[in-house]
Amino acid sequence: MYKFNVRVYGLLINSDNQILLSDEEEYGVRFSKFPGGGLEYGEGLIDALKREFIEECDLEVEVTEHFYTTDFFVKSAFNDSQIISVYYMVKALSELKVKCKDVIFDFDEEGDIRQAFRWRNLNQIELTDVTFPTDQRVIKLLQEKWRVV
Repeated sequence: MYKFNVRVYGLLINSDNQILLSDEEEYGVRFSKFPGGGLEYGEGLIDALKREFIEECDLEVEVTEHFYTTDFFVKSAFNDSQIISVYYMVKALSELKVKCKDVIFDFDEEGDIRQAFRWRNLNQIELTDVTFPTDQRVIKLLQEKWRVV
């Protein structure tokens, strides 16, 4: 039997037209993505996204609208599951408390799992700013929406 892995991500854009990215390292594997993570059993998508923002960013968010759901096959980079990712536009309900970096993979902590955040200008965002194909599809859609070349 094939397994599905449902992921939910938030697109947080600040007043300077920058979008928040998460740089992560898990057991030596580095990747960049949008903030968010996996749906837990018994949880709805919006509740999962709110939980993920609190866990990762210490930030409460309001989900404002659905942006994109994976519409092509994506195999997980970590196991044999099929990834289904759902992206929402989110609005911060308070000031972002985590320190944002200017350099990719600029981690403060040591260990097997590390994470750092950075803002990326929407008018400069590129496919190479994120690692996974679904996030790259979202960047294409963001470029279309904000008419970024």
